Amino acid sequence: MTFKLAPLAFSVSALALTTACTTMPQSAEPQSVSESAVTAIPEGTGYFASDSTLPFHAPDFTKISEDDYLPAFEQGMAIQKAEVQAILDNPEAPTFENTIVALEKSGRMLGRVSRVFFQLTGTHTNDNLDAIRKEVSPKLTAHGDSITLNPELFARVKAVYDNRAAMTMTREDAKLLEGTYDAMVQAGALLSEAEVEQVKAINSQLSELTTEFGQLARNAMAEQPVIFDSVDELEGLSDGDIRAAADFAASLGHEGKYAIALQNTTQQPLIPAMDKRESRQKLFEASYHRADGTTDIDTRLLIARIAELRAEKAAIFGKPDWASYTMWDRMAETPETALGFMEQMVPALAATQRREAEMLNEAIAEDGGDYEVKPWDWYRYANAIKAEKYDLDEDAVMEYFVLDKVLEDGVFYMAEKLYGLTFERRYDLPVYHEDVWVYTVFEEDGSELGLFYFDPFQRPSKRGGAWMSNFVDQSYLWDTKPVIYNVLNIPKAPEGEPQLVSFDWVNTTFHEFGHALHGFFADQKYESLSGTATARDFVEYPSQVHEMWMTWPEVLQNYAFHYETGEPIPAEMIEKIEAASKFNQGYDFGETVEAALLDMKWSALTKEEAAALDTPEKVSAFERNSLEELGLEIDLVPPRYRSTYFNHVFSSPTGYSAGYYSYLWTQMLDHDSRNWFAENGGLSREAGQHYRETVLSRGGTMDYFEMYQNFAGRKPDVKYMLEYLGLTSEDEGAAE
Repeated sequence: MTFKLAPLAFSVSALALTTACTTMPQSAEPQSVSESAVTAIPEGTGYFASDSTLPFHAPDFTKISEDDYLPAFEQGMAIQKAEVQAILDNPEAPTFENTIVALEKSGRMLGRVSRVFFQLTGTHTNDNLDAIRKEVSPKLTAHGDSITLNPELFARVKAVYDNRAAMTMTREDAKLLEGTYDAMVQAGALLSEAEVEQVKAINSQLSELTTEFGQLARNAMAEQPVIFDSVDELEGLSDGDIRAAADFAASLGHEGKYAIALQNTTQQPLIPAMDKRESRQKLFEASYHRADGTTDIDTRLLIARIAELRAEKAAIFGKPDWASYTMWDRMAETPETALGFMEQMVPALAATQRREAEMLNEAIAEDGGDYEVKPWDWYRYANAIKAEKYDLDEDAVMEYFVLDKVLEDGVFYMAEKLYGLTFERRYDLPVYHEDVWVYTVFEEDGSELGLFYFDPFQRPSKRGGAWMSNFVDQSYLWDTKPVIYNVLNIPKAPEGEPQLVSFDWVNTTFHEFGHALHGFFADQKYESLSGTATARDFVEYPSQVHEMWMTWPEVLQNYAFHYETGEPIPAEMIEKIEAASKFNQGYDFGETVEAALLDMKWSALTKEEAAALDTPEKVSAFERNSLEELGLEIDLVPPRYRSTYFNHVFSSPTGYSAGYYSYLWTQMLDHDSRNWFAENGGLSREAGQHYRETVLSRGGTMDYFEMYQNFAGRKPDVKYMLEYLGLTSEDEGAAE
């Protein structure tokens, strides 16, 4: 996932989920408007008033205190307000430079504070930071609205836009102009004065409610671990996991007991190893019932109100629902396209779920069980079948993956072979938490490309999941190079033990670094088009395609060694992993499809339909009915996220709402691209350079289908994805 704060600071609160799995401005002087303007621009004070003096303008966390944030936000908004007023006061006729570029340059101080603040509230928050976020989010929304919904500013933007045919512009200039105009229209620039006021009120409410949702969802995960009274309940877990649970419980004041922290998804990674079914069920249900009123945290009415406000806003724009309104800039373009893409997979997927459930029930009976499979049993017996059918022991696989080797000898090795990059660990730069690693990234010719921060471990102050974003964006306008971070949630090994990571976390490490490469290879003048500033249903594609290299033989042979013996991972073990990867798609793929379709169900509600969900019970019933309509086995395979903790959809005013399908859409692009790499040299500099030049360096500067065709020489074809998943469709073929 990427999280990019929009470089035009009026969009800050709209995309700040930390909010990723994304970008704001950084650099130079706050005064960025035409010298002919007469408006006085206030001077900022404090740390965020100017660029950091550290290499690459990286944040100096030794000089930042929590007391800096509110004043910096207030000053940053005041400065940008004055910068925009200077654009309006400019007596010259509107031009691309004095209006569009001047607007792009505005909000530098606001960008600096926002990038650091929202990163910390996602990775290392506390009550004080949460309180600041709750206070500042509606102010940022109102500030953004004061710019995007300013009729005088829109008149200048429109004057430039209407004259575009007579102008000489680069392709990137044209895209910036088009994007600025379209974003203001999407914000409400063509609405009546009364409608604009309605939109502003809705935006303010959405900012407050989604911030509240995000904090409650995090609390439901981080502050409500599952407590087990005796070690017997944890039978089957490794000694290291048991010690970690004991230490965690002791830190919470439960000496002599055992605590397991929840992770963000519905399924929990320790469940399959638990021998006692009651313990598996206890851990699963604690996860499944997060924030649904089972404990003192209940987000259900909050969700309904968010859905109602979104539908109301869409109606003001003449759209039938939120999905139709918010998908305006997507590669898929319409809800119908996204739904059609997903629904073609449902029949085969449902059959796969039923078939795999029968296999699991047989395995349970053979194991002496007198019950049918439930979600808390699924992975335990699926893993057992894998172990028997493919002779695969996932715990044994994990012993070949040591975190520092995965990153430095796996991920970085891939980046060197494909793109010529090298990396140097550095210890001279301050970090926001002691567990963060920092590297300078070098081009093949030895020149500096950027700075990379790696924050791998789970902790109570961090929200769940994994994501990438920037402290500094690449921009030729500001002469800045990218400062990028990857955030994971790997359970930290007890002190003194090797930091082994699961196969899934290895995959995620490669995935998130794919996002990082998308940011590092940015080659744009304007931050608002730089790197990962792309559509939601495109941005996950470059990250997913880099997952293929984790099991590429040459890469594996460089990083996957047994932590005790030093022996390389056996080739037959990888063959078994890849063969086994197509098993259990009923759950692995099914939970994602269900979450994506659930997101679209919420996004398809009218205002009246959402308003009718006026009790927590009705919200639960809506979720249940929506999932049942899919025809999938939802009692066996619940969605990857239930509504009550679906951060992608409900923790920001826009975020990934009507966009979770992106993870499926980009799988189509991913598997089609894997086929291209296999046919064009695989892990080679030539193939990597071609991908860099046609995709990774293009940012948001061109049509996504055109970009893909420049890379692959044709439109993407869904058949490679369906073949990989073991699904078939009579309608498979090139995407439109």
